[in-house]
Amino acid sequence: MPWKKSTRSGANGCVEVNVALPEVGVRDSKDPHSPVISFAPESWKTFVDQVRAGRYDRPAG
Repeated sequence: MPWKKSTRSGANGCVEVNVALPEVGVRDSKDPHSPVISFAPESWKTFVDQVRAGRYDRPAG
């Protein structure tokens, strides 16, 4: 599977994710040769679920 850029990325770039098994890779979208951080699929799913639930949202104000 190819690298997929975040839909929330702006003009300055963001992160790209590759969910190819057996690990999920994350890298800087501005530098395709940057180091890749790898996650077990279960850990990645937990993180994404927590993001969607608002766990990492910035406090208002």
